Amino acid sequence: MAFKSVAFKSVSLQESASHLVAWYREHRRSLPWRASADPYKIWISEVMLQQTTVTAVIPYYEKFLARFPNVETLAAAKLEDVLEMWAGLGYYSRARALHASALKIAALRFFPKTHSDLLHLPGFGPYTARAVASLAFGEKTGVVDGNVIRVLSRLFDLDVEWWKPAGREVFQKLANELVLSQNPSDLNQGIMELGATVCTPSSPSCLLCPWGKLCLARKNETILKRPVAKPRRKTEFWIWEITVTQSPKRGFLLVKNDYAPFLRGHLVPPGKAKQENSRPKKFDLKGAVTHHEIFVRLKAQTKNQGGRKVEADTAIWVLPQDLKSAIPSSLVRKALDLR
Repeated sequence: MAFKSVAFKSVSLQESASHLVAWYREHRRSLPWRASADPYKIWISEVMLQQTTVTAVIPYYEKFLARFPNVETLAAAKLEDVLEMWAGLGYYSRARALHASALKIAALRFFPKTHSDLLHLPGFGPYTARAVASLAFGEKTGVVDGNVIRVLSRLFDLDVEWWKPAGREVFQKLANELVLSQNPSDLNQGIMELGATVCTPSSPSCLLCPWGKLCLARKNETILKRPVAKPRRKTEFWIWEITVTQSPKRGFLLVKNDYAPFLRGHLVPPGKAKQENSRPKKFDLKGAVTHHEIFVRLKAQTKNQGGRKVEADTAIWVLPQDLKSAIPSSLVRKALDLR
């Protein structure tokens, strides 16, 4: 692994950590979740900040905590109420995982303090578990997200394929070593803050950076080459045939998607997906999910009075007014509107 072969003699980890923490304590932004070491509040903020900007999150965060001020109230709430408060943030699987974890934490009657224990809870991946453990409980473990990868790639001028497990381990090991000599909350938030406000992807403010004189990528003039660019996945063309089944009393029939490679696990109409070599000419609706270019074909709609079984036991009915909270995909909602 590249980590051991790079001595980093020109960059002292302890010196780097000390510079960063001093900078963070002076320049950090005033954000509502930084006002408390409550693990619940930190957890909610970390989940909301996934796939969402800080500016967009703040009003949702404050509204969510006003409704669910602690893990007990979140656990006691109905999932529909949690989804309603989440509406507008998207990626509704995050809200479902929050509710599921709240139920488990409430049953434990204590909030797990280590990242290894938190990893057993729904929705807690390596980043979220380490973030909550270090920010709320002071566990000396580093966090690794996109900002951290960019900052450390530049500081140490790392030519590392960060999207691969071996590359990820390089950054995790560096983050873990940086945090050893400092307050883990300040150190981890400091790296993320630096990446969000100074060491930005395309126009970094190197003159304002506390690591400016230590940065090897700046010295080697490779800043815009770090981190290494991840190869783009080839676009795939998919025909998605779906059948819209509607009942006047029960709404739309939906199933958990286990038949298409896109929107996996989401609620979607029953159907089938087929990959094509090129873009088809006939379709009712077009959309895209990651590297999948999707061409929707609506089969003849089915009217159902709700009195007979039309799908597997895993199918559910969703009322029109609940579609927005139940279905995060705008493509699926548009398909239902075309019924």
